[in-house]
Amino acid sequence: MIVYENNLGIFKKHVEFNEIGDLIHKKLKEHHVGTTESEYKSWNNSLHFMKEVLNDGIFNNDCQVAIEFNIPQTSKRVDFMLLGSDGNNKDNIVIVELKQWGKVEKLDDFTRHTILADLRSHRKTAHPSYQVYSYKTLIENYCDEISEKEGKLHPCAYLHNLNENYRSIIEDKIYFEWINEAPIFLKNDVLKLRNFIAKYACFKPNDGKLLYKIDHGRIRPNKSLQDSLNSMFMGNEEFKLIDDQIVAYDLIMKSISNSQKDNKKHVLIIQGGPGTGKSVLAINVLVDTIRKLGLNATYITKNSTPRNCYTYLLSHQNAKNAIKLKYAIQSPYSLPKIPRNGIDVAIYDEAHRMQSKPYMYHGENMLYDAINAAKVSIFLIDEDQRVTANDCYLVRDIREMADHFDAIIDLDNYVLESQFRCNGSDGYIAFVNNLLQTHKVEIRIFDIKNYDLKIFDDPNEMRNSLRKLVDANKKARMVAGYCYDWNVKNGRGEWDIYLKNDFKAKWNLMDDKIWAINHDSFEQVGCIHTCQGMEFDYVGVIIGKDLVYRDGKILTNKNAISKDDRTSKIRSCDDMIADKLIRNTYKVLLTRGLKGYYIYCEDEALENYIKNLIH
Repeated sequence: MIVYENNLGIFKKHVEFNEIGDLIHKKLKEHHVGTTESEYKSWNNSLHFMKEVLNDGIFNNDCQVAIEFNIPQTSKRVDFMLLGSDGNNKDNIVIVELKQWGKVEKLDDFTRHTILADLRSHRKTAHPSYQVYSYKTLIENYCDEISEKEGKLHPCAYLHNLNENYRSIIEDKIYFEWINEAPIFLKNDVLKLRNFIAKYACFKPNDGKLLYKIDHGRIRPNKSLQDSLNSMFMGNEEFKLIDDQIVAYDLIMKSISNSQKDNKKHVLIIQGGPGTGKSVLAINVLVDTIRKLGLNATYITKNSTPRNCYTYLLSHQNAKNAIKLKYAIQSPYSLPKIPRNGIDVAIYDEAHRMQSKPYMYHGENMLYDAINAAKVSIFLIDEDQRVTANDCYLVRDIREMADHFDAIIDLDNYVLESQFRCNGSDGYIAFVNNLLQTHKVEIRIFDIKNYDLKIFDDPNEMRNSLRKLVDANKKARMVAGYCYDWNVKNGRGEWDIYLKNDFKAKWNLMDDKIWAINHDSFEQVGCIHTCQGMEFDYVGVIIGKDLVYRDGKILTNKNAISKDDRTSKIRSCDDMIADKLIRNTYKVLLTRGLKGYYIYCEDEALENYIKNLIH
């Protein structure tokens, strides 16, 4: 979505008459996207500076301006784009990241993507050149109208309030790699910026509809983490970490470096909701720690599905390779066997699923053993994804255990917010939070038109629609809550799930350890344990009778959980805990899809409520 698009001549008039902020705000409001007062001020302020840069006769007024372009399949927006042609009659787009910073500080000589800026909290943030370069890369990855080979995109950053005193900091040698990709211009660099833009886009574009094509054209298929593992372990950069992700990466790598110099344990706590890139960050750190630093690192998650799938994909079904990988990808059940500081870096993904002393666990407790085993312990956690009564650890528990070991907490409750799943739709995530009432949501109308969300009256129609997507080489799966008996597993019949209109299906088969990536597994329905930590193009969710709509409220019913369920313990736990776990379960199920969700509800009142909510 491009929030504002016009030719350069009209853009300059909108700025001159102080209309630009109102026009952008109005368009975002039409799409039910909330804005802040600081954003509004930044449009009016920064765009006046851009107007002055472009207010020169060298620029044809038919050049095209785009403001606040939402990069496909992410929640990130580009500040400013100018489409024009160069002296060789070639169309180009200049991307400008605008910053109102008045001062900056270098963090240190190690964190080469990160800088301190004079934001309210003086927080660590991505260097503007890296930020805009990463946005350029995302656009090239996702937009069919643009490719890296064509060289149509030219990024830069404009810090129009930053004076010359800070040049040595913002252009420090540790940032040279990104500045070479995306030059940076300060307060007194108006002429330099003007010349940079004019080099690529000062004449009328040949294809005046190129921005429209980028905004409305075909989107290339998403890369899922499981599809990119092999390439990442070969040293290829599959995912460009952006904004809060790259800052977290820098701080993690700095902590790892420090741990090699001192005798202290280091602990990092990183929170993030579904689709914010926790696992992508984890795998990038794992690969770089092993390949670049030559250290002993391991990825540990209690969820067996990611472990099984990742090992299968990386081993190429080779038994020897699988044995080699068992140290890089492990279960927390292995922790009691690891001596103190036996691992240089341990990355605990889905740390909310860790349990104290589960069945057949022979250690002290998982959290104690986790920090004991590693010099650096990285916990990636989302408390709203705890889905069984035994999932017991919270952020505060990690802090307390770190204190017990006298560990240095290098990152305390760092939050990832950028959205990459669900087509990058913050509106869809808000819809899910509102539906399940897991978080307070102010808005009641959700901008999800760019996300394929459908509600079905007939479960057979939902399954048939998903089958067509599978036939079209889309990754699609059906998942459900805990409401249905495991008849096949227990020898009680041929089917597990019975719904109206003679719908019958089986849970995923016992011997199918890679259901999430097995091309032959579509007909089986997955539960929370077979899909948590994974992602698909499309997901069909069967919402059972444990979630209903009554008298204007979403209610849960723990008695609707199958008596065959031996893992969640929802039926037997406290009502308040059961309510939370059921809502968390459906939040996980409803946030696995990259491109779309198809939903069937057993409760007709809930079905009608959801239909009204999205319309």
